[in-house]
Amino acid sequence: MNALLIIVNILVLFALMFGLFMMQKKHVSFSKRVFTALGLGIIFGFIIHLIYGTTHEVTTGSIDWFNIVGNGYVKLLQMVVMPLVFISIVAAFTKLKLTKNIGKISFLVIGILLGTTAISAAVGIGSALGFGLDGIQLNAGDAEKARNAQLEERVAGVESMTLPQQIIELIPSNPFQDLTGARPTSTIAVVIFAVFIGVAYLGVKRKESEHGEFFARIIDTAYSIVMRVVTLILRLTPYGILAIITRVTATSDYEAIAKLGKFVIASYVALIVMFIVHLLLLSFVKLNPRNYVKKGLPTLTFAFTSRTSAGTLPMTIKTQTKDLGVSEGIANFAGSFGLSIGQNGCAGIYPAMLAVMVAPAAGVDPTSLSFILTLILVVAISSFGVAGVGGGATFAALIVLSIMNLPIAIVGLLISVEPLIDMGRTALNVSGAMTAGVLTSKATGEFDQETYQQPNIVEA
Repeated sequence: MNALLIIVNILVLFALMFGLFMMQKKHVSFSKRVFTALGLGIIFGFIIHLIYGTTHEVTTGSIDWFNIVGNGYVKLLQMVVMPLVFISIVAAFTKLKLTKNIGKISFLVIGILLGTTAISAAVGIGSALGFGLDGIQLNAGDAEKARNAQLEERVAGVESMTLPQQIIELIPSNPFQDLTGARPTSTIAVVIFAVFIGVAYLGVKRKESEHGEFFARIIDTAYSIVMRVVTLILRLTPYGILAIITRVTATSDYEAIAKLGKFVIASYVALIVMFIVHLLLLSFVKLNPRNYVKKGLPTLTFAFTSRTSAGTLPMTIKTQTKDLGVSEGIANFAGSFGLSIGQNGCAGIYPAMLAVMVAPAAGVDPTSLSFILTLILVVAISSFGVAGVGGGATFAALIVLSIMNLPIAIVGLLISVEPLIDMGRTALNVSGAMTAGVLTSKATGEFDQETYQQPNIVEA
């Protein structure tokens, strides 16, 4: 009987996927299809939850099959991350405009990403203190205990290293290993390797122009191929979102979410405040923030539903160049660096809030100025190397808490609300990268004001 019910659920999922396919055939916009998939997934998953609960054989069996679509989609995104990051950075160097101001562009992009991360840490601290969040009140269930056991193994290596040693870990010793994503810091290592390749290209171009031009053509061709692969994967987004959200709503522990509701609300208040900071920065350089919101919404929506900054990278670059008037070189640079440096949500707000919550348990006053300033500095520095696909916030939190000598168990205690909060964090990460691109392009005089002011919205 249970096997029959599982088959029924699978058929329902296929029917919903067919409906999304028909919407695509009728040329319904990408954003509308993603939101439709999100809504259908929430309803379908909640129905499964109401009928069978989270641990019933029908639920677990159905989700196991649904994961072929959901987890398969995520794996495809992960497959293309490293090639996309590498080729995007190198391609940024082959763009003629970028070569003129490479030093200034690098400084501005990284400076803005780190600066906004420091601000986001301050916002996270303020939100945690304002809502009176206290990690001592959290209790560990079976899932949380299992998560903490995994985290203890993961943090062992982090705690054994000093901050300088952790910075050294960012430097690639075997770039081919890092291209496989073998280390937690592989993303930033690939970026560093790609920068060296790009700088070498500039030198070859000056001394041996023919070789430089040949290399640039190879990179341009590779970039086109990689972007085509990304486009093919992105077409699967509504189906992946449907399966992922169905799993989340069907298997979520709603009682635990209700207990952690205060933390969820505090997190989203901090995320919204930081997004407003992005808009204020754009207003400061005399750009209409309303245009940014309208044109960036499809990309931010995709980031929110997919929970992957890396998977959003092609849309992040496209939105900057086609809609926001950012030069192609700077867009590639800001988008790629934004995957691993200064993620405002995952590396800024989240670790700062957790540190404030567990500080009293370690005998530290979270309201003291010395603690707050130290925490902001640690968060900014440790924001290097945060991966852009799932788990980045966890890794960032582990680093910050270990450096501050604070207990790490709280990271595992929040497992039940992780997916819910991670959606907002990812959207803020992507917004931070796009903001860095716009501000850098504006500062270097490579900004197309007319494109930014155009009212039309280009659908993804």
